[in-house]
Amino acid sequence: AKHRIFRNQEPGDVAILNADDSVISSWAAGLRAHVVLFSTERELDEGLFLRRETRELISRTREGERVLLRRDEMKLRGLHNVQNVLAAVAAGLACGASPEAMRETVRQFQPVEHRLELVAEIGGVEFYNDSKATNVDAAVKALEAFADAPGQVVLLLGGRGKNAPYAPLAALLEKKARALVLLGEDAARIESELKSHAPTTVRAADMRDAVRRAAALAQPGDIVLLAPACASFDMFDNFEHRGRVFKEEVGNLRF
Repeated sequence: AKHRIFRNQEPGDVAILNADDSVISSWAAGLRAHVVLFSTERELDEGLFLRRETRELISRTREGERVLLRRDEMKLRGLHNVQNVLAAVAAGLACGASPEAMRETVRQFQPVEHRLELVAEIGGVEFYNDSKATNVDAAVKALEAFADAPGQVVLLLGGRGKNAPYAPLAALLEKKARALVLLGEDAARIESELKSHAPTTVRAADMRDAVRRAAALAQPGDIVLLAPACASFDMFDNFEHRGRVFKEEVGNLRF
């Protein structure tokens, strides 16, 4: 269906395609629209890309290249959000927006609530709410967002499981986890699958207990991340409710 939308474009339209997706990038040759590619994996002869060595987002045309902004200027965490920004900037530039305007827009853009939302920094520890991470793949992306952070991650996992394996988290946990704090219906299963991949694993009775245990385990420079990999309905009305309770309990740490 998405391919059909691009095929129906006319000359003079613009098609913005992810060069890192082999299927999507293969569509370019058959399109009548002007194609703009973006990539976080490699430098492009023309298009927008992330230069990993310098952490710069680059726009390159036949006339040359320009630095759009540094990745550190983005409030959004995660490589998937770099992809989103590259696509959005490509669309803005195609519509006539200036690079300066797009840079300022990206710099000021605030993360959406419950999606890698920075809640607070307490005692040198940053607390992030990614309650929207209701499946394993989303939790992997959340953890990947901190792959290049200097500190380790105390990860809050658990809730109502979706009968999916938690193994995709294992390699990342071995590299970045300070500890796992588990809660909810699937805590026992998560513990059995991931305990050997994290230095410390503890179970919590509820969100208040989970936040306090996580705060106690974290060291200055670390991140406490709620990315449950599970649905919320065992303990909460929905993922928004879970995220709000997490934020309330983080706020209570100050008192």
